[in-house]
Amino acid sequence: MQTARIAELLEPYLGLPETRRLTPEALDSILMYIDILQRWNTRINLTAIRNEEEIVGRHFGESLFAAKHLFPLCSSVAPVVKGFSVADVGSGAGFPGIPIKLWAPEIHLTLIESNQKKATFLKEVARALILTDINIQAARAETLPASTYNVVTLRAVERFESILPVATRLVKPAGRLALLIGSSQLDQAKEILPNFLWPDEWPLPGSTSRVLAVAVEHVPK
Repeated sequence: MQTARIAELLEPYLGLPETRRLTPEALDSILMYIDILQRWNTRINLTAIRNEEEIVGRHFGESLFAAKHLFPLCSSVAPVVKGFSVADVGSGAGFPGIPIKLWAPEIHLTLIESNQKKATFLKEVARALILTDINIQAARAETLPASTYNVVTLRAVERFESILPVATRLVKPAGRLALLIGSSQLDQAKEILPNFLWPDEWPLPGSTSRVLAVAVEHVPK
């Protein structure tokens, strides 16, 4: 696959040209990431998707769609997220965490993945892509300190109803919880987290059943 084709496939997720921030280096990193993912996928189950164009859309596209809404910066604007801490809970193959890092390199990223083999994969990707300010926690999310991160992301995890409160406790006061989930799970999330407000919801491009929802804790005045 060529980087030009990757950029073309990502267009529906990134929107108008003036909002795009992916550099040639970021596109090269995505290409390298796909190669590592495909090689590792023959040994451990990282993704059921094998077709590279589908990988670009479903994994990178959705992740970058979230990045665009969480950190809506143009290339001409000075970074304002330096020092922001982002945690990706149940990171698995690294989505959406690593693509968010490619979009906003200034953030401090923590990938939380209790499966040791998957955590080892994440370390190889971070090393190969020469990512800095990244921390891979081969641990269960409930063992980590509460109220630590400005943004916590959650995508396609098992036991959604039990992991959602665990992810939520990691969010700093006034921080954000970003969910890439099925639209049918959104009502469930709102029931589980009655103290959160849900000001932002976007349907994912190319999907009739998946959404990006961003929540913030309601703090009574």
